[in-house]
Amino acid sequence: MRFDPSFLATRLDANAFAPAVTFAASAPLLTPVGYQTNLMVYGPGGSKFTDFARVGLPLQLILTVMTTLGIAFFWGV
Repeated sequence: MRFDPSFLATRLDANAFAPAVTFAASAPLLTPVGYQTNLMVYGPGGSKFTDFARVGLPLQLILTVMTTLGIAFFWGV
């Protein structure tokens, strides 16, 4: 893995970015095409696209806020 020297100039803790990337990659809650299991229940469950947005948007907002606060609390970024 190659590190960008401009990142090192910021003097931020690189460990703080690991949970940010992890949560961002594992949070496909807004659409049925975000993850394969969403698509598996989309058709047989009779779900509509708006069902995912209606339930996924609040969950996505909660996850975003909690992740941001958690990173700020534990790493001070």
